[in-house]
Amino acid sequence: MQHNRSQASGAATPLDGDAGLTVPGTHPNNPFGVDIAINRFRTVDAGPRVWDIESDTLRMVVGLRGQLKDWDWDIAAQKGRSESMQTGSKQQGWVRTDFLQEQINLGNYNPFGGTINSPEVIDAITTSLVRRGESHITAYDASISGEAFALGNQMVSVAAGVEYREEDAFDQPDDQFQRGLIFGTESVSAQAKRDQYAAYVELLIPVDETLEFTVAGRYDHYSDFGSTTNPQMTMKWRPVDNFTIRASFGQGFRAPSLAQIGLGPSQESVFFTDTYRCPVADAANPACAATDYTIVFVGGEGLRPEESETFNVGFVWQINDEFDLTADIWSITQDNKIDKNDYENVYNAECNNQNSTVCLRLAPLPGQTLGELSRLFNSYVNVSSQEATGLDLSTSYRLALQDLGQVRFSLDWSYISKFEKNGIDYAGEYNYPQHRWLAAADWSYGDWGVVTSLSYVGEFEDYAAPADVENTTTRSISAQMLLDIQARYNLNDKTQLVIGLNNALDEDPPFAVGDGDADLYGYASKVHNPRGQYIYGKISYRF
Repeated sequence: MQHNRSQASGAATPLDGDAGLTVPGTHPNNPFGVDIAINRFRTVDAGPRVWDIESDTLRMVVGLRGQLKDWDWDIAAQKGRSESMQTGSKQQGWVRTDFLQEQINLGNYNPFGGTINSPEVIDAITTSLVRRGESHITAYDASISGEAFALGNQMVSVAAGVEYREEDAFDQPDDQFQRGLIFGTESVSAQAKRDQYAAYVELLIPVDETLEFTVAGRYDHYSDFGSTTNPQMTMKWRPVDNFTIRASFGQGFRAPSLAQIGLGPSQESVFFTDTYRCPVADAANPACAATDYTIVFVGGEGLRPEESETFNVGFVWQINDEFDLTADIWSITQDNKIDKNDYENVYNAECNNQNSTVCLRLAPLPGQTLGELSRLFNSYVNVSSQEATGLDLSTSYRLALQDLGQVRFSLDWSYISKFEKNGIDYAGEYNYPQHRWLAAADWSYGDWGVVTSLSYVGEFEDYAAPADVENTTTRSISAQMLLDIQARYNLNDKTQLVIGLNNALDEDPPFAVGDGDADLYGYASKVHNPRGQYIYGKISYRF
């Protein structure tokens, strides 16, 4: 069971023409004496919008295993549940547009610059919110394995099994979101369920004492995406006792997630410039200012499952009892990769049309052909193939300290040579560092132990638009290295105590300009961890 608490915050509520707010000509602070539409205004005096988030995760697994003659069998069942709740109070910046319009009509709220409205008025325009989400999974599996038949002087081993799984999920925003009373803030709605069953078989075929092959196949059936069969083959060859060459090839299949197919109309905000109304940069043209536009996102209809092929070749070298080295060259190709459609694609295709039903605009002003952009509708799509290739290297060394126990040093390094999607190589570009490694030293002495580790994420380019990735050089985002320390003590054979210090040097994530949307906080959120130094404790008990 796990319980987490966190807090997320954003700027004050942004309001544009789509909010439909007006200041009457009779308002005591209206200097024009006529009704004025509110456009590009933030309720700064109400403060930033803040979410308090709590989540609980529970997972239970029970199983039995045994032996029937020379065959091993295993059956298991698991039940999982995850719940999350987001709350925002009246003191956390959540403004309702109808409350705000009412206070403007009464002359109580002054939306003109240089004014901080009274706490009583702020209290009258704000509200509290609750968003709830929940997911469930129920799964059963059974397997059996053993030696099946002889092949020359060797025995062929077989493993087979069946699985069944049911899962469902829903995410429900506050009713005030669904009624359109909370403006300029993301909201998510989703509901979906599915069941799946699968069967697999695997054969281990030893040719002789130095060479063996594995041949496997898996069949899956999804209630919403039909069936698929995928093979896998591996080879291991040990020409000498301490050196093994290995290779593998396999195909994979992934159905769209429940969120990707069951996402209801959900809002997200993106900053960009409406270039169809601002074809040439002009400070005097209000349309040339980057604005927080609303993207309405829904689950994708007709999504095809992802398919993949993986290839790996490498070696394992046990140099001596204390020192080992492993290296692998790998390649992964994915077809029908499921991803969010870039809003730029929708904008370019639809937003030069005042009558588009995908890119909605307000009525144009006199003399204009395009009105102010109101919202875009977007979804998940199957993009073209995606290919990644790279090298993984792993090594470890054990050092005996005589009467002081022993230390195990380890290093795991990964290098991405290519990460290509839609014909563009992103290796070394924003969010795709080419180098990562983890170095650790694990000291153990009796029931005591201490692990120190250094994690490294290499530098990469700051954000560039997809069309400019290969043609534009931007500033480099610095590498990040974090130090973690963990101490453990075994009370007995079943109970272990752990205390740890993560990010011991309290390092901040490297600064990134980012794309002006997802990474508004000045760091690459998909790569770097913003969490500072923190201490944790853990007790483990094995039954």
